[in-house]
Amino acid sequence: MSASSSSDGGEDSITVTPVLSASGVLVRFSGRGRRSAAATAVDGVNLDIAPGEIVALVGESGCGKTTLARTMLGLERPTQGQVSFAGQPLSYRSGGLRDYRRKVQLVLQDPTGSLNPRHTVYEAVAEGVRVHRLDDERARVADALSRCGLRPPERFFLRYPHELSGGQRQRVVIAGALVLEPEVLIADEPVASLDASVRGEILSLLLRLRADLGLAALVVTHDLGLAWNIADRLAVMYLGRIVEVGTPEQIFADPQHPYTRALMSVLPESPTEPIARCPELASGAAAAAGVGQRCTSVPLPVLPATPSGQVQVSCHLAQALGKAPAGGQAQALGKASAGGQAQAQA
Repeated sequence: MSASSSSDGGEDSITVTPVLSASGVLVRFSGRGRRSAAATAVDGVNLDIAPGEIVALVGESGCGKTTLARTMLGLERPTQGQVSFAGQPLSYRSGGLRDYRRKVQLVLQDPTGSLNPRHTVYEAVAEGVRVHRLDDERARVADALSRCGLRPPERFFLRYPHELSGGQRQRVVIAGALVLEPEVLIADEPVASLDASVRGEILSLLLRLRADLGLAALVVTHDLGLAWNIADRLAVMYLGRIVEVGTPEQIFADPQHPYTRALMSVLPESPTEPIARCPELASGAAAAAGVGQRCTSVPLPVLPATPSGQVQVSCHLAQALGKAPAGGQAQALGKASAGGQAQAQA
């Protein structure tokens, strides 16, 4: 990711190395039988995450979001392409992965399932410290719990998961990731299993950790309200590819890809009726532009990893028309509450 800054004395070009990036990542799973076709879960994705940046990866269930997140975490090895951390390709040797996973930590969706019911809060948070053989175990655990809003931390040391509320359990999970002092958090639906009253607190916690520690984050979600409230940049994923990238304001105000407009149409604030995905493929606009056959037979262009400051869209129709037809969306769509009101299913 590169950025330029100007001053009265001239222009200086400042190049910022992404803290985490995917370059041409393709993940394909083979079928069980000899005649079974391989399934492509992630199809040539490029994505950069800058230091301190929060990127929201949105899309419907089954579009490849979690597979991409697992690949960037090192849990899946890409069929093609590579994942890089601080400009260096990820090493899949045990020693390389051990060091990498201290710097890139995962926050799972279900805090109840993430925590061992037989382990106390102290043991759950201290597990990573012991695996990586770090010193000052008690001080690290206490500091992580305090940063996550569990104060005084000693009060929670001997508690078990069933003695905590849902929000407190999620804070313990975040503390378990934070105790290793990572540079990136990969959060897979971090508030999906929480009550609406608790979601805002967890989102505020993630934003505060970014401000205090400079953490970058990849937040996987299908909740567009969450993406609006937390993300610096939003990447829309469809059928294993990222099809549109931009700031939440840009995408909510003027979604350009037909699939993005379909996602926006199911929000409670949408002025339009819910629409099917990519409805333009059967419309006169697609026929007039001559892209109806291309959408099913010609691979979509792959978006570059580096953001340009403008919305990037991978769509034959949008490129043929110079800009996709207006979807009638308004900026107010993005202000949907992160409390579950804006879960978009297309």
